[in-house]
Amino acid sequence: MKKMLLVEDNAQLAKVLATYAKQEDFAVTFAGDGLQAINCFQREPFDIILLDIMMPKKDGFAVCREIRATSTIPIIMITARGEDFERIMGLDIGADDYIVKPFSPQEVMARVRAVMRRIKENGLSTANDHKTVAIY
Repeated sequence: MKKMLLVEDNAQLAKVLATYAKQEDFAVTFAGDGLQAINCFQREPFDIILLDIMMPKKDGFAVCREIRATSTIPIIMITARGEDFERIMGLDIGADDYIVKPFSPQEVMARVRAVMRRIKENGLSTANDHKTVAIY
């Protein structure tokens, strides 16, 4: 079974996304803030991360930067922040995709499938592939 880290502080939205993810054969782990997300990421391997930006304790941009310092795990940002500069920043700091709320859960899962397909076709590892890199 594939493993997804779902980082979202809106419990209702997280529940909806988890329902769709489970239909796609994902085991879903929830994190309600940025620090919890980092802790989950460091504790166990995941195949993909769905990452909100506006969260308590540490925002999604900071979480993405921290994860990218050690891993190439697929990250899809899901956020209400849809300005061009925010989308560009999210992609430039390492997100594989950027989805603006409101969105269709079916579209989110289609994007998850697309990213996972690309990883599989290229023979890349996903489960927290912790590569050794310099941390800035």
